[in-house]
Amino acid sequence: MLDRLKADIRTALAKDPAATSVVEVALTYPGLHAIWAYRVAHWLWMNDRTLLARLISHVTRFLTGVEIHPAAEIGDRVFIDHGMGIVIGETAEIGDDVLLYHGVTLGGTSMRREKRHPTIEDGATVGADASIMGPITVGENASVGAGAVVVDDVAPETTVVGNPAEPVGAGGVTSPNPDPIIADG
Repeated sequence: MLDRLKADIRTALAKDPAATSVVEVALTYPGLHAIWAYRVAHWLWMNDRTLLARLISHVTRFLTGVEIHPAAEIGDRVFIDHGMGIVIGETAEIGDDVLLYHGVTLGGTSMRREKRHPTIEDGATVGADASIMGPITVGENASVGAGAVVVDDVAPETTVVGNPAEPVGAGGVTSPNPDPIIADG
Protein backbone atom coordinates (compact mmCIF):
# COMPACT_ATOMS: atom_id res chain seq x y z
CA MET A 1 0.00 0.00 0.00
CA LEU A 2 2.75 2.44 0.95
CA ASP A 3 4.58 1.64 -2.32
CA ARG A 4 1.44 2.52 -4.28
CA LEU A 5 1.10 5.87 -2.46
CA LYS A 6 4.74 6.65 -3.21
CA ALA A 7 4.25 5.71 -6.88
CA ASP A 8 1.26 8.08 -7.06
CA ILE A 9 3.33 10.92 -5.65
CA ARG A 10 6.24 10.17 -8.02
CA THR A 11 3.76 10.20 -10.92
CA ALA A 12 2.45 13.63 -9.92
CA LEU A 13 6.00 14.96 -9.64
CA ALA A 14 6.85 13.56 -13.07
CA LYS A 15 3.70 14.75 -14.87
CA ASP A 16 3.24 18.18 -13.33
CA PRO A 17 6.07 20.66 -13.87
CA ALA A 18 4.52 22.89 -11.18
CA ALA A 19 5.02 20.22 -8.49
CA THR A 20 7.88 21.19 -6.22
CA SER A 21 8.02 18.61 -3.45
CA VAL A 22 6.68 15.33 -2.12
CA VAL A 23 5.04 17.13 0.81
CA GLU A 24 3.33 19.68 -1.46
CA VAL A 25 1.94 16.96 -3.71
CA ALA A 26 0.79 14.76 -0.83
CA LEU A 27 -0.98 17.60 0.95
CA THR A 28 -2.38 19.82 -1.83
CA TYR A 29 -3.20 17.79 -4.95
CA PRO A 30 -6.96 17.15 -5.11
CA GLY A 31 -6.66 14.75 -8.05
CA LEU A 32 -4.31 12.62 -6.01
CA HIS A 33 -6.63 12.74 -2.99
CA ALA A 34 -9.54 11.70 -5.22
CA ILE A 35 -7.60 8.69 -6.51
CA TRP A 36 -6.67 7.66 -2.96
CA ALA A 37 -10.26 7.97 -1.76
CA TYR A 38 -11.46 6.12 -4.86
CA ARG A 39 -9.21 3.17 -3.98
CA VAL A 40 -10.79 2.92 -0.53
CA ALA A 41 -14.30 3.27 -1.99
CA HIS A 42 -13.53 0.74 -4.73
CA TRP A 43 -12.33 -1.81 -2.19
CA LEU A 44 -15.52 -1.30 -0.19
CA TRP A 45 -17.62 -1.61 -3.37
CA MET A 46 -15.92 -4.86 -4.33
CA ASN A 47 -16.55 -6.18 -0.80
CA ASP A 48 -20.30 -5.47 -0.83
CA ARG A 49 -20.11 -2.31 1.25
CA THR A 50 -21.75 -0.29 -1.52
CA LEU A 51 -23.48 2.36 0.60
CA LEU A 52 -20.28 3.23 2.47
CA ALA A 53 -18.41 3.25 -0.86
CA ARG A 54 -20.91 5.70 -2.34
CA LEU A 55 -20.75 7.89 0.76
CA ILE A 56 -16.96 8.09 0.49
CA SER A 57 -17.16 8.96 -3.21
CA HIS A 58 -19.80 11.60 -2.44
CA VAL A 59 -17.72 13.27 0.29
CA THR A 60 -14.65 13.07 -1.97
CA ARG A 61 -16.54 14.84 -4.77
CA PHE A 62 -17.48 17.61 -2.33
CA LEU A 63 -13.88 18.00 -1.12
CA THR A 64 -12.00 17.63 -4.43
CA GLY A 65 -14.44 18.37 -7.25
CA VAL A 66 -13.67 14.91 -8.67
CA GLU A 67 -16.50 12.39 -9.00
CA ILE A 68 -15.42 8.77 -9.44
CA HIS A 69 -17.98 6.00 -9.19
CA PRO A 70 -16.57 3.35 -6.83
CA ALA A 71 -17.29 0.57 -9.35
CA ALA A 72 -15.05 2.14 -12.02
CA GLU A 73 -11.77 0.34 -12.74
CA ILE A 74 -8.66 2.55 -12.47
CA GLY A 75 -5.11 1.34 -13.04
CA ASP A 76 -1.78 2.39 -11.57
CA ARG A 77 -0.06 5.76 -11.86
CA VAL A 78 -3.18 7.56 -13.09
CA PHE A 79 -2.75 11.30 -12.60
CA ILE A 80 -5.62 13.77 -12.45
CA ASP A 81 -4.19 17.25 -12.97
CA HIS A 82 -6.17 19.93 -11.11
CA GLY A 83 -9.22 17.69 -11.06
CA MET A 84 -12.16 20.04 -10.71
CA GLY A 85 -15.13 18.83 -12.71
CA ILE A 86 -13.88 15.32 -13.47
CA VAL A 87 -16.63 12.69 -13.81
CA ILE A 88 -15.76 8.99 -14.15
CA GLY A 89 -18.79 6.76 -14.58
CA GLU A 90 -19.60 3.37 -13.11
CA THR A 91 -18.42 1.13 -15.97
CA ALA A 92 -15.43 3.28 -16.99
CA GLU A 93 -12.07 1.53 -17.23
CA ILE A 94 -8.81 3.45 -17.05
CA GLY A 95 -5.47 1.76 -17.69
CA ASP A 96 -2.04 2.53 -16.25
CA ASP A 97 -0.10 5.78 -16.73
CA VAL A 98 -3.13 7.79 -17.89
CA LEU A 99 -3.24 11.58 -17.57
CA LEU A 100 -6.60 13.34 -17.16
CA TYR A 101 -6.95 17.12 -17.06
CA HIS A 102 -9.71 19.09 -15.35
CA GLY A 103 -13.27 18.88 -16.56
CA VAL A 104 -12.97 15.48 -18.25
CA THR A 105 -16.17 13.43 -18.47
CA LEU A 106 -16.08 9.67 -19.03
CA GLY A 107 -19.82 9.43 -19.49
CA GLY A 108 -22.44 6.87 -20.33
CA THR A 109 -24.93 6.82 -23.18
CA SER A 110 -27.29 4.09 -22.04
CA MET A 111 -29.77 3.70 -19.21
CA ARG A 112 -29.35 -0.09 -19.18
CA ARG A 113 -27.13 -1.92 -16.70
CA GLU A 114 -24.37 -2.77 -19.17
CA LYS A 115 -20.95 -1.47 -20.19
CA ARG A 116 -21.90 2.12 -20.96
CA HIS A 117 -18.79 4.18 -20.18
CA PRO A 118 -15.45 4.48 -21.98
CA THR A 119 -12.27 2.47 -21.69
CA ILE A 120 -9.08 4.55 -21.61
CA GLU A 121 -6.06 2.38 -22.35
CA ASP A 122 -2.52 2.65 -20.95
CA GLY A 123 -0.59 5.85 -21.53
CA ALA A 124 -3.48 7.91 -22.92
CA THR A 125 -3.87 11.64 -22.25
CA VAL A 126 -7.25 13.35 -22.10
CA GLY A 127 -7.26 17.15 -22.36
CA ALA A 128 -9.23 19.65 -20.31
CA ASP A 129 -13.02 19.60 -20.67
CA ALA A 130 -13.01 16.65 -23.08
CA SER A 131 -16.09 14.43 -23.07
CA ILE A 132 -15.72 10.77 -23.96
CA MET A 133 -19.14 9.24 -24.23
CA GLY A 134 -20.32 5.64 -24.31
CA PRO A 135 -18.69 2.22 -24.38
CA ILE A 136 -15.85 3.26 -26.69
CA THR A 137 -12.10 2.81 -26.39
CA VAL A 138 -9.32 5.39 -26.41
CA GLY A 139 -6.28 3.35 -27.45
CA GLU A 140 -2.83 3.13 -25.90
CA ASN A 141 -0.83 6.35 -25.92
CA ALA A 142 -3.62 8.21 -27.70
CA SER A 143 -4.34 11.88 -26.97
CA VAL A 144 -7.71 13.58 -26.79
CA GLY A 145 -7.55 17.34 -27.27
CA ALA A 146 -9.06 19.86 -24.88
CA GLY A 147 -12.79 20.30 -25.38
CA ALA A 148 -13.09 17.32 -27.72
CA VAL A 149 -16.28 15.29 -27.80
CA VAL A 150 -15.36 11.67 -28.50
CA VAL A 151 -18.15 9.32 -29.63
CA ASP A 152 -16.10 6.79 -31.63
CA ASP A 153 -13.09 4.63 -30.79
CA VAL A 154 -9.68 6.33 -30.93
CA ALA A 155 -6.86 4.23 -32.38
CA PRO A 156 -3.64 3.79 -30.39
CA GLU A 157 -1.00 6.51 -30.88
CA THR A 158 -3.62 8.88 -32.40
CA THR A 159 -4.53 12.44 -31.47
CA VAL A 160 -8.15 13.55 -31.85
CA VAL A 161 -9.66 17.03 -31.58
CA GLY A 162 -12.98 18.75 -32.16
CA ASN A 163 -16.70 18.05 -31.88
CA PRO A 164 -17.13 15.35 -32.94
CA ALA A 165 -13.50 14.41 -32.40
CA GLU A 166 -11.47 13.55 -35.48
CA PRO A 167 -7.83 12.51 -35.90
CA VAL A 168 -5.28 15.24 -36.58
CA GLY A 169 -2.23 14.99 -38.78
CA ALA A 170 -1.74 12.64 -41.72
CA GLY A 171 -5.14 11.94 -43.24
CA GLY A 172 -6.97 13.74 -40.45
CA VAL A 173 -7.98 17.28 -39.59
CA THR A 174 -5.46 19.98 -40.41
CA SER A 175 -5.19 23.33 -38.68
CA PRO A 176 -7.71 25.92 -39.93
CA ASN A 177 -5.15 28.60 -39.00
CA PRO A 178 -1.87 27.67 -40.69
CA ASP A 179 1.32 29.34 -39.53
CA PRO A 180 1.49 32.60 -41.56
CA ILE A 181 5.28 32.54 -41.69
CA ILE A 182 5.32 29.07 -43.25
CA ALA A 183 2.41 29.98 -45.60
CA ASP A 184 4.32 33.03 -46.94
CA GLY A 185 7.36 30.77 -47.31
